[in-house]
Parts: sequence; C-alpha cells; structure tokens
Amino acid sequence: MSAEEDCMEVMVELSGGTELLFGNCRQLKVKVAKSGDNGCDLRQLIEVLKNNHLKERPELFVVGDSVRPGILVLINEVDWELLGQHNYRLQPNDRVLFISTLHGG
Repeated sequence: MSAEEDCMEVMVELSGGTELLFGNCRQLKVKVAKSGDNGCDLRQLIEVLKNNHLKERPELFVVGDSVRPGILVLINEVDWELLGQHNYRLQPNDRVLFISTLHGG
C-alpha cells in the first residue's frame, strides 16, 4: 500500500470564529492517516487539526482529545452526537464542519 493509500482526505470547514484559530482559513483539505482496515475516526482528525493546522490558542479549540464544549461539529450536515462523536469512522470526502457557538462580550 502506498503512502497515498494510507491516507484519507476529508474536507474541513470552519465557521463562527473557529476559522480565526486556523489563520482565517474557512476550508481545509486534510489528510488523515488510516489505522489499518478500520480507516480513521474523528478523534484522529481532531489530532491532525491540532498538530498540523491550528495557528493559535489551542485551548479555544481542543480540550484533551476532543473539541472544546461550545463547538458544534457537523459531519455531512449531521450533528456528530447522532453519529457517535469521536468514534465516527470517517469516509473519503466527508465534510466536517466546526462552528463555534461561544461569543465574547
């Protein structure tokens, strides 16, 4: 299996302020390494985003191995809570949207 076959590409969209943490980027094509025949899960995507794409203030995006409370996660327009949250197995060309619902005042 080639290195390219060992990865899966996912479209990530950022909105509601999360894009500011990623250098004002609203869309990213992210490659996530597959872990065996099981592919990869959302936890791995969050880790790749944190380690390779997050530009500032990681505490506003992640807590431990999850997104911070107040960030809505949609996978192909479906709330991740309905799909198993971290355990959701990513599919090629999935669209994962992170929207901050937190607003300062």
